Amino acid sequence: MREQDHTQMPRGRDIPLLLLGIIGIGTSGPVIALSAMPILALVVWRNLGGAVLMFIIGLRSRDWLKRESREGMRWAALAGIALAFHFIGFFIAMRYTTVAAGTALTALQPIFAAYFVKRLGGHIPKQAWIGMIISFIGLLIITGVDFQVSQRAFLGDLAAIACAALAALYVMLGSQAQKSISTATYTSTCYFVCALTALPIALVTQTQIWNFSSREWWLLLALIAGAQILGHTMFNLALKRVSPAIVSLIVFFEVPVSAVLAYWWLDQLPPSGTIPGLLLLLAGCAIFVLRSKNAVKR
Repeated sequence: MREQDHTQMPRGRDIPLLLLGIIGIGTSGPVIALSAMPILALVVWRNLGGAVLMFIIGLRSRDWLKRESREGMRWAALAGIALAFHFIGFFIAMRYTTVAAGTALTALQPIFAAYFVKRLGGHIPKQAWIGMIISFIGLLIITGVDFQVSQRAFLGDLAAIACAALAALYVMLGSQAQKSISTATYTSTCYFVCALTALPIALVTQTQIWNFSSREWWLLLALIAGAQILGHTMFNLALKRVSPAIVSLIVFFEVPVSAVLAYWWLDQLPPSGTIPGLLLLLAGCAIFVLRSKNAVKR
C-alpha cells in the first residue's frame, strides 16, 4: 500500500456521495431511539430490506454468476457478519446511553480504521493521526462528555466502542470486496448475510420480529431509506475509489448531524460545547487534508 492511497481526499462525484452518506447515517441514532422495535428485529429487517433493494439494482451486473467474483463475495460475506455485530452494538448503545454519547464513541471508527490500515502495511502519517485525534476531541466537546455514571450507561458506552472497531473492520472488508465485484452486488450480499447472522440470534433469544404497530414499520422504512441506502450504500460507493481510512474519517460528521436531529425529534438539547467542538472537529480534518496535499506533492 502506498502512502497516497490513504491520505488522498475524495474528489469529483465521491464528494456528494459522502455528503449524502453523512446525512443518511446521521438519521440512524435518532430513528433508533424513536423506535420501540427490538434491537435484533431492527437489524434483521433493516438489512433484509436494504439487501432486496440493492439486489434488484445489481441484477444487471450478474456478478453472482462470474467465477472471478467468488473472492469478492467471500469478503462481502465476512463484511456482513462484522456489520451484524456492529449494528447490534450500536443499537444497544442508542438504547443504553444518550444518542450524543453513543454516536461520539462510535465515531472512534476512523482511528480503528487507520490502525487496521497500518497493521496491513499501509502508512498513516503522523500528522494524519494528530488530525484524527483533534477531531475526536472536538466530538467529545460536542457531546459535552456526557457519559453517565451508571451501569446501564457504561454498558452502552462499551457497546459503542466495540461497534466502532467492528465498523472499521466492515469498511476494510468492503473495500477489499469491491476490488472484484460491483457495489450493488457487494451491498446486497453484505446486507443479506448481516440479516441472516442476526436472525438466529433473534430466534434463540425469543425476540419479537413480527406484529408491530404501523408506526414501527414506518420508522423501519425511514431507517432503511436513510441510514441503510442513503448512508451505508453511499459510503460503499465511495469506497470504490476512496481509502477506508478517509471514508471512516468522514463518519466523524455523523455526530453533529445526529445531535441536531436528536434535538429536533427527541428534544435532547445539544450541549453548550457544540459550536467550539465543531470548530475543533473541522480543524482536525483540515490538518488531515493539509497532510494529504503535502503527501501528493512529494
